[in-house]
Amino acid sequence: MDKKIPVGVDTLRIRNLGLQDYGTVWQAMRGFTAHRDSATVDELWWVEHPPVFTLGLNGQECHLRDVGDIPVVRCDRGGQVTYHGPGQSIVYILVDLRRRALGVRQLVDALELSVVDLLQSYEIETERQANAPGVYVQGRKLASLGLRVRKGCCYHGLSLNVAMDLSPFYRIDPCGYSGMEVIDLKRLGMELPLADVQQNLSRYLVRRLGYSAPFYGEENRMIK
Repeated sequence: MDKKIPVGVDTLRIRNLGLQDYGTVWQAMRGFTAHRDSATVDELWWVEHPPVFTLGLNGQECHLRDVGDIPVVRCDRGGQVTYHGPGQSIVYILVDLRRRALGVRQLVDALELSVVDLLQSYEIETERQANAPGVYVQGRKLASLGLRVRKGCCYHGLSLNVAMDLSPFYRIDPCGYSGMEVIDLKRLGMELPLADVQQNLSRYLVRRLGYSAPFYGEENRMIK
């Protein structure tokens, strides 16, 4: 069991779930959000997924060009189509936005700027695009965002390509953009353990989201 942690607006629990099925984690996020109350501590869930394409609420199947044997899941996040697979670091953001007085635009800025902070620490120049959420390096997408807000609380989150097989991205129109190039940290010359990237990005997320009391929960345990 996790030790008792203080409940408050500045408390954040961080969990590492390891490699988990996308659908299982998605349903766990929905359940967590549906059953949380004013005393529920906000959480970040770090996870990797086996290969999967996901379509957002407005996702159009025409952007799935050659999925082959990779499963496709239509989910309830915003955005179009993307790919998840091993070597990609995903953090799901389970935050009570009303309690933290955060708007969706502020949240998106905080997530993107956390990745920018991380990449600046690696001396990698980045850019953001006004009409295409995410973080880019010389026009190539490195990090993607997709969120859902229900009753003032958010779930889904951010994916960062660390060291992965990028070829499935070329079987779709990433984020609905034909010909969009993607990149990962390894191809930018940064060969880093996934755990190190997660730990470093967690630090920037905690700061950008304004938490003062991060707490690390049990690792490799699915939320029931």
